[in-house]
Amino acid sequence: MEPHGVMLAGALRTGAEVFTGLGDLTDWVVVNAWWLVLLAAAALAGWEALQKRLAAEALARRTYVELVPSGEFDPNPEQIWRQGMQLIRAAGSGPWWTPRRARALRLRLRSDGTRPLAYRIEAPASAYALLAQTPYGARVQAKPAGPVSDKRRDHTVRAVLTLRGKPGSRLRDVPLDPDPLQPLLDAVADLNAGLGDLAEVCVDLSPASRWQLAAHRFHTMQQARNEARREARREARWLTQDSTGNLPTTLGRLLDPAEWRGTRRGQMVMSPQLRRLERDAVLGKLAHTTGLVRVQILVRCASDAADRAEARLARIAAAMDVYAGASRLASQGWSLGPVRIGPDRWPWRDRFDERWASGLMRPARTGWAHIEELAGLLKPPTCQAQVPLMESDMPTFERGKDLLPQGWYRGPDGRERLLATYEDDTLFEVQSGKAGWGKTMRALVHAVASAHNGRGFAFVDPHGDSLTDAARYLAHADIMERIAVFDLTVRKPEDRLGCWNLIDMSGGQPPHEVTAAVVEAFATALGWDDAGTPRALTILTKAVEALVALNTAAVAARAPQMQATLFQIRPLLTDPEFRELVVAALDDETRRWWTNSFPDLPKDGLPVVLNPLERLGANPVIRAFLGCPVSGYDIRRAMDTGQVVWICPPGTGPTDRLLISLIVQDFLRAGLSRRDLPEKKRRPFRFYLDELISLDHGASTVLAQITEQLRKFGCRLHGMTQLMNRLTPTTRAALLQNASCLSTTAGSVEAITQITSQWPDKVTPRDVAGLQRWWHYASFTVDGKRIGPLRIRGPELEEVFGDLARPTETGALLQAAHRNTGARTLAARTKAALAQEDKVRSFLTSSAAASATARTALNDDSKGQYR
Repeated sequence: MEPHGVMLAGALRTGAEVFTGLGDLTDWVVVNAWWLVLLAAAALAGWEALQKRLAAEALARRTYVELVPSGEFDPNPEQIWRQGMQLIRAAGSGPWWTPRRARALRLRLRSDGTRPLAYRIEAPASAYALLAQTPYGARVQAKPAGPVSDKRRDHTVRAVLTLRGKPGSRLRDVPLDPDPLQPLLDAVADLNAGLGDLAEVCVDLSPASRWQLAAHRFHTMQQARNEARREARREARWLTQDSTGNLPTTLGRLLDPAEWRGTRRGQMVMSPQLRRLERDAVLGKLAHTTGLVRVQILVRCASDAADRAEARLARIAAAMDVYAGASRLASQGWSLGPVRIGPDRWPWRDRFDERWASGLMRPARTGWAHIEELAGLLKPPTCQAQVPLMESDMPTFERGKDLLPQGWYRGPDGRERLLATYEDDTLFEVQSGKAGWGKTMRALVHAVASAHNGRGFAFVDPHGDSLTDAARYLAHADIMERIAVFDLTVRKPEDRLGCWNLIDMSGGQPPHEVTAAVVEAFATALGWDDAGTPRALTILTKAVEALVALNTAAVAARAPQMQATLFQIRPLLTDPEFRELVVAALDDETRRWWTNSFPDLPKDGLPVVLNPLERLGANPVIRAFLGCPVSGYDIRRAMDTGQVVWICPPGTGPTDRLLISLIVQDFLRAGLSRRDLPEKKRRPFRFYLDELISLDHGASTVLAQITEQLRKFGCRLHGMTQLMNRLTPTTRAALLQNASCLSTTAGSVEAITQITSQWPDKVTPRDVAGLQRWWHYASFTVDGKRIGPLRIRGPELEEVFGDLARPTETGALLQAAHRNTGARTLAARTKAALAQEDKVRSFLTSSAAASATARTALNDDSKGQYR
């Protein structure tokens, strides 16, 4: 037993020594407590300083990517989920020494009045390759960007939005249609860049750390257990009160018949049991780690005008209510009467500014969210969003800026401004809609603006009223030098009229091009082709070819007044004497057809060619316009010199349509002839064509060819029609394909559908059909981007150019127009046209006599030399 006693004594001594040592240690700690506290504080301060330094170093190494969506961007939930997971991975990237608070990614939604809502991602520099490719595909472009730099504003307000609700509860599941960002877009829609307005929302995301998540889960479970215990105690209290004789219970028993019979006596009072807690039900979104992030949302609004920033912040806070469900996004702080205590006040302001400037994560304890809850914030605005139109998207019309006014647009702030497009962006335009609802007026405003921009154009108006409406705004010296008017609606003999000889060769055009243009114009207008009317095409071609050769000789002989016109085709085909004179003046190759082939043609084939010419000649105004030898009308010259040309055809009947077709076909010929000019010397020239239906019929493709071929030659087209579906499929397809501006007024649903089909899911035919008079839906092209469709009010000449009106100078304008075209009275033109055939005969006779004399002299000289 002695060994056991010794061992026990030794153990007791050891234990006593340990207790003694612990007591000494305790005494030492008590004596040196202040030093230990200071040492611990110094260590913590050093650790915190190191963490701050490392965090600042990590946050200084950032990359910036801006996501620019296309107009067709429409992501699905799977794409947003993948983007969210990609953002979490990007947030966690960076050097190994990066502190947890700096492992963060920022989504910055910014609007400053120049752009609706820019969407940027700011992440560690090593994450650039990850962010440069998004799951959204080609419909979102990831562009490298730089840090945001702002000027200082006079008024700035701040807010921190935190998640409020039970731990584990979720935000509302917001559908993607309409876009969850729509309330935010509406909140910043009326920002005014001129007042320095600025609104920014920064959503900072950080991957959930395991120990923080474990601690939060433990705390949440403890809260639930404590709540269950409190509930059990509350139930026990009620049961105890029920078993004892309090007044309510006693009265209840007196009124209960079961108590009278004694059936409840002897019943036992059971103590309540603790409610069993289901872990997943208590933790909610915290139960699953995948997709869980720490979130902090910072908001800052600024302005140079008082109270605008505060009002903007209130609207943004209200916009975030779209996420309110079991949990919601609420502003941090509290109100004390009229004073709001929060991030915008000392001492919290400096902490906010530090987080704002650096991207440092200091989320609230409840700042946990799942990426599915934040889906609306993980993407830029989609095609479902109604994005406000900013000044930077589409300029406001100003004279002298080379702009074309398009229409009055009312912004979200209630201000109305006159939208405009750049001259060089506005290539081809199509207007459709009811008669008298503003199509022509809108085109006139265009034309007047273009004239004051120094540009040239040709306005073809079958109704003849447009010049009267526009003249007072064009009566300026610089425009008077360039204006030319060809008004075929004149009726009085003293009215003045210019002229156009389609085969006038005084301009030096290649003869074969003139012949081809005239024949093609007639063939297009009359629906001729090689399959149906080969004989008519051949006869017309040879007749025009002969007269072009004759006119070339007249110009060479310095006798342009002796040139033939289209109306000399009739005597050429029907008068043997006249034909003999013409044929004699032709070269051998051209003469061969007239001598060998023409006599064999049946005479009944000639009326097909002559009838259209007879119809043209039956109208005295058209006869005077087309029957004179030297043209005052030269559309190629007008293009090259920037003339303002007004053409008023006599009407829209069959003969009038033939004349207009000849004019439009000449547009195409003149445009194509500009290939002889270097590209930089091709002055832009615009054609305004009203009543396209009257120009487009049968096999005509001239309008399609203008839109498809003349852009590179500096030509533009603005077409107006009531019914797009009455245009030929070829013309309609070409206009819609190349239209840089497309607009429609109200009309029938069937007619409107042709336009609204170009704006899928944006404007319906019912929307357009309900428009009031002078209102349009229109889409535009600005800097290569498609804008709209927008609801605009058509501009009027008086409200846009009222200060330029010179009604007393309209007479001088018309005189200048007639002077520039060499116009003469209708009576003089008619007389000259009727006498032109005799002039041509005289020229041919004198030329034949001169040729005979020359041949005789040549023969005499030859004989004399022989002798």
